[in-house]
Amino acid sequence: MSEPTDSGGLPSPLDFESGSHRYSIQRPLVSHPDYDTLLLASRQHVRGGPLKRVILKPILLGEERELRARALEEVNLSGFLRHPNIARVLGSAFTEEMAYVVMDMGHGRFLLSIMDAAVSVGSKLSHGFAAYVAAEVADALDHAHRAVDDEGRPLHLVHRAVGPMRIRLGYNGRVQLTNFGAAWSELMGRIPTPPRTLRGDPAYTAPEILRGFEKPKADQRDPLTPPALDGRADIFSLGLVLLEMLLARYPLDPPDRLWHDLEQRFPPEVRGERPSSLLPLETLANRLLHFGPEEVQQATEELPEPLRRIVARALRPEPAERYQTAGQLRDELRDFLQGAGQQPYGAKQAKAEVNRLFGEASDLDKLQAYPIVEIGVLPVPPDMDLENLDELDD
Repeated sequence: MSEPTDSGGLPSPLDFESGSHRYSIQRPLVSHPDYDTLLLASRQHVRGGPLKRVILKPILLGEERELRARALEEVNLSGFLRHPNIARVLGSAFTEEMAYVVMDMGHGRFLLSIMDAAVSVGSKLSHGFAAYVAAEVADALDHAHRAVDDEGRPLHLVHRAVGPMRIRLGYNGRVQLTNFGAAWSELMGRIPTPPRTLRGDPAYTAPEILRGFEKPKADQRDPLTPPALDGRADIFSLGLVLLEMLLARYPLDPPDRLWHDLEQRFPPEVRGERPSSLLPLETLANRLLHFGPEEVQQATEELPEPLRRIVARALRPEPAERYQTAGQLRDELRDFLQGAGQQPYGAKQAKAEVNRLFGEASDLDKLQAYPIVEIGVLPVPPDMDLENLDELDD
């Protein structure tokens, strides 16, 4: 085993063996305080064979003795999710200091990188692109929400972290939902979340999760996990992502006159799973809790009426007023894409739109102001041409 090196600020060996595989960490793929650290690596069987590009996600939440258990738990949960729009989890890997979840690494980019590229060239993503991506994610969520264990018992899984950095587009236009590490489910033997810790991305959290802390139910064990938590929370999160794609800005960014001088504010003692470098959790929570139908209507004034209706229903503050299943949201988005006067839009069109955006954004003058989260996406990442790594998206 080689000497430890700094990969994304984590104590990790550059090369190590775990189980039947040998791993070589190449560089960080994501190293940002607001998101899970992801490491780009290659994997090869110890007896030899082809190299495979993978993503290693270090497990950071919990005491040292819990890290291995949390990695195995995420791998176990992923075993019940088999859908083309859900990124594959290949297993787990361990060193003396670190536990990793090993994830598939297809050629592509995270949605946040694509959204940032559009902003960097002064462009907006097309309505067709936004509806297509959201429909594909909704299809993945519908599968996850219906997942059952080996005995056929519903898992009642909730992703809890749907956001632009958990949605990935392959170079072929295929959309995949990634990273179920923050998911809530009724899988037996799961490790409880530390108290007063908000899992997932607080910028896309459903209001019922936040209200659970303000006004907990009598039978509520965890103030941030309401007893009635279900897949409709993910629908709200996806609705925010859809609106952000359509507006080319985060919907709850200033001006924020609505949340000044609030009589009731979200308690500051609740902490996020990781500290936000942009806004305090308290500020984000207050904005989400007071983002109602009137604000959604104002934000969507320039959108086509079918999209306005879809966004408005997905973002209703009360779960009972939203789409009741992700499949319903998927179907309405696909109806919009197939509607009269709407040009056909699918993977082929998404691929062409993203290629155009990144072709423009690769201008070196524009790159200097580009907010890098996914490292190496502009220009084309040098590791995308590694001869010995398999082409997963072909």
